[in-house]
Amino acid sequence: MAGNRRAPRPDGKEASPLRLVIISAVLLVLVLTALRFLPGSPFESTAAARWGAPAPVDGRTATAAQAPSRGQRPAPSPTPSPSLEPLPLKATEVDLDLAGWWSWSLLDTRTGEIAGSANMDETSTTASLIKSWIVADWLRRTDEAGDKPSEAKLADATLIIRDSDNTRTERLYTQMGRAASIKRLLSICKLTDSRVATDGGWSRTQLSPRDTARLGACIADGRAAGPQWTDWLLNEMRLVRGTGDFGIRKAFPAAEQKQIAIKNGWVDRTKEQEIHVNCLAIGDGWTMGVMLRYPIGRGYEYGMQNCEKITEELIRAAA
Repeated sequence: MAGNRRAPRPDGKEASPLRLVIISAVLLVLVLTALRFLPGSPFESTAAARWGAPAPVDGRTATAAQAPSRGQRPAPSPTPSPSLEPLPLKATEVDLDLAGWWSWSLLDTRTGEIAGSANMDETSTTASLIKSWIVADWLRRTDEAGDKPSEAKLADATLIIRDSDNTRTERLYTQMGRAASIKRLLSICKLTDSRVATDGGWSRTQLSPRDTARLGACIADGRAAGPQWTDWLLNEMRLVRGTGDFGIRKAFPAAEQKQIAIKNGWVDRTKEQEIHVNCLAIGDGWTMGVMLRYPIGRGYEYGMQNCEKITEELIRAAA
């Protein structure tokens, strides 16, 4: 029949059915291959990542079903901060039956955390405790001026710190501008409760136990005496001797006491008929301030011993 006749070949011969099938298959493969490289084609290759799409995972592009949504993605685990060694003291409620007014404060110099009695922001006169700042102020300002303290001046400073020499303190306090030096203390050490004396010299400076601990931190980190002289000052404060060696560090074992820098103050206020006893200590990772006021008839030893007893309570809490 005419409808079943094979198409003639160019050479005049008819093409066989098998040859036509092979030619059609080759053409189909070529067309499909071309479509894989055509953007937007349903046959486009998925082996290569698209701009803005996730990169292939094991040769496959992640699909929406495979990739977790933002809400489903696990939160990154926080990097744990290294744990700090416990301090030899721990803030606790101190329950002692003491006469008069008393207060204490403990500062962790590693974290800046400060704790203390409920009245740790109340102030009292410093007496000789403030000498630690007066010497620090002189050392820092001397270095800032590009000068070096003379051996004679350093010897005076040693006597002020170790033996609490009042005459040399008064002379140095005047050299530092008197009240101007205490104003620098409030600013440099960022004290919040304290103030310059209004009716006396350095001994009448008003400091709180909280600010006393902050003064200790200010000395320890170099702000007070400056980087050049901080170690020298701390060493002198570790060598406090005689009457001034009492209070906070006496609550520690003898071997540990040598590593704790201190400066204490004690004075009888005849006008107020009170004795004021104050303790500052700087240890490894901590500073502490204790202040007491009580009737003058009880004597210095009462305050000195109770400064130590308050510290013993904090040591027991840490143990």
